[in-house]
Amino acid sequence: MFEQVAGELGACFSVVPASLAFTRLLVAVVLSAIVGLERELQGKPAGLRTHILVAVAACLFVLVGQELSSIEFGNTGEQRHDPLRMIEAVTAGVAFLAAGVIFTSGGKVQNLTTGASLWLCGAIGLGCGAGSIALASMATGIVVVVLFVLGQVEKVLGTQTDA
Repeated sequence: MFEQVAGELGACFSVVPASLAFTRLLVAVVLSAIVGLERELQGKPAGLRTHILVAVAACLFVLVGQELSSIEFGNTGEQRHDPLRMIEAVTAGVAFLAAGVIFTSGGKVQNLTTGASLWLCGAIGLGCGAGSIALASMATGIVVVVLFVLGQVEKVLGTQTDA
């Protein structure tokens, strides 16, 4: 029985080696933590943990999708692996979460930027899961500039409506 369990655990990584999958998941944690920390420091309802969970989930969806693509589900040539479906699934799920943090109070929309940052962390996680770590890192850098630097500019100008 132990051999069967060990074999099952070892068979889990037929496309992406375990060490590489772990690295991609960790990078998704780090990059989304950078975005989530800014939201946390602003006292927003979705902060560090939420952003990390979104990115790790998105990364995991891609990794699982890659692994599923190696399983035979029929005759040769019948198997289909559509990466766009993974992106759509993550986008729909994260949009649902993001919509939950956005609300209207006193005629003002609040937490729209936080909702957008959650959506973006889903994309960061997708990029990490697909192995596009450089692209995900560049996006994270741009997002930090947008959230932090432009947030400070909006405060100075007095135009900040959603932090």
